[in-house]
Amino acid sequence: MIVRATRPISWIKAARRDFEEFPEGAQVEILNALTIAAEGQMADIAKPMKGLGSGVFEVALAWRGNAYRTVYAVQLGADIWVVHAFQKKSKTGIKTPKQEITLIKERLKRLREMLK
Repeated sequence: MIVRATRPISWIKAARRDFEEFPEGAQVEILNALTIAAEGQMADIAKPMKGLGSGVFEVALAWRGNAYRTVYAVQLGADIWVVHAFQKKSKTGIKTPKQEITLIKERLKRLREMLK
């Protein structure tokens, strides 16, 4: 039997609330990706998020014609922190909307201050 060292997954409350609005199937897929991250790997649907520093990743899920995103940080304390979850409405093609990036940056900043 292989025992994996799994890190705890913590959520910013607002991210958890938004995530719970996702369809159940999308939640399952994203939770699987977060579990893989907690085990020290990276899921196929996860990728580093550019412009937010190292250790910030985005889970990008296409689900039944919709796009769901969950952003997590791996370098803030012992836990993996989920800082944002949103349904992407494509107004700008593939790019993450600026207001979402701004929100992620604010939440990361507050979280870093809280964990000091």
